[in-house]
Amino acid sequence: MFCRVLSPLIIRRSSLVIGRSAVIRRTLVTMQLKTSEFQSLFTDGLNGLADLFEKHRFELRIAGGAVRDLLSGKRPEDVDFATTATPEEMKNLFRSAGIRMINNKGEKHGTITARLHNENFEVTTLRVDVLTDGRHAEVEFTTDWQKDAERRDLTINSMFLGLDGTLYDYFKGHEDLQNRKVRFVGSAEKRIQEDFLRILRYFRFYGRVALEPGVHEPETLDAIRENARGLAGISGERIWVELKKMVVGSHAAHLLELMYKLGLAQYIGLPSDGDIEEMQRVWLRAKDRSPKPMTVLAALFHRPDEVEKMDLRLKVSREEKTLALFLVKHRRDLRRCPDDPESLTPFTDFIIDSRELDTQMKVCELLKYQGEGRLLAELTAWSVPRFPVSGHDLRGLGISSGKEIGTALQELRDVWKKSRYQMDKDELLSHLNA
Repeated sequence: MFCRVLSPLIIRRSSLVIGRSAVIRRTLVTMQLKTSEFQSLFTDGLNGLADLFEKHRFELRIAGGAVRDLLSGKRPEDVDFATTATPEEMKNLFRSAGIRMINNKGEKHGTITARLHNENFEVTTLRVDVLTDGRHAEVEFTTDWQKDAERRDLTINSMFLGLDGTLYDYFKGHEDLQNRKVRFVGSAEKRIQEDFLRILRYFRFYGRVALEPGVHEPETLDAIRENARGLAGISGERIWVELKKMVVGSHAAHLLELMYKLGLAQYIGLPSDGDIEEMQRVWLRAKDRSPKPMTVLAALFHRPDEVEKMDLRLKVSREEKTLALFLVKHRRDLRRCPDDPESLTPFTDFIIDSRELDTQMKVCELLKYQGEGRLLAELTAWSVPRFPVSGHDLRGLGISSGKEIGTALQELRDVWKKSRYQMDKDELLSHLNA
């Protein structure tokens, strides 16, 4: 039906005039996309949605990141749609078709979520920003695809894809994607001042798209430097969403160093005198071992109190905070034994002594931090042995005092540890009787 596409690449260009004068001109580039990733999107749910919008003569296109992914040869995890229908028009056509709408908290911003064939489809009316304050925007609805594209952040995120496979590209986003270039739509300063979080989105997408570090347009970096203070008004939760994606992408060490040079650190919860050199060393050691975001960021912190300040600003999860504190505390003292560098003993002993469920994960992240690839592989495959003796076993031997049971269990744990966790219950209990 709508996934019938004729050829992988047919381009045509037509000049368009934007704004109130003929001074600013843009070029519309279109092409026909025919890939298996695109065709795989056409489930019964999407076909039903497409039929409904076509029947009521409303345009419906794939928008934003999903277009970027499809052009990169990836099947997008999430697909957002844009339409010329207003939210009220969408509600009317969904009701008339007996289609359930859910979670429509985004309606004031033009978004309606419909459920067809057990799939959710998020559809947003084309919009223009009429008022922005660097965090929020008041919008008006439009039927002009180009104006909606103009309000988006980066050229690679400003494209639309028709359900017949036609790409609508007003700002050379496809060309930038092919050239691995990250640019703001129009004026970088204007786009940033509409939403200061776009500073961090620029860095995140640079890590995803660019082949080499350091290939930035000078005017883009100038705009970021001059507007860095605007990040102070962005919620920590929004900042952390972007930052943690950036630090596990490509070029993270370069990008973090650049963020410091541009004066961003003080506004996003990072220590003002972060240890850049340590972070760069850790990044080189860990980057090919799927580090957690906090494993990379922990290298910037000198002291635990800096982690606490970061948490106050970013509101990270408890697991993320405790990992950062663990790494800052143990990155120097919990290391392989110089006399026996092949042994996991210091790490396995630490895990068993801690008796906490997530300690093995933390120690694995520590080994990534330290660049201990072989020990990491061994520890990942290692299973924590279960201490074979319980208080019930000791009560069976006539030990009834809680204090005595606690003392005996600790003694047996020490014996078990010296046996490298090989002694079974009977051997341990016989040692107690002896």
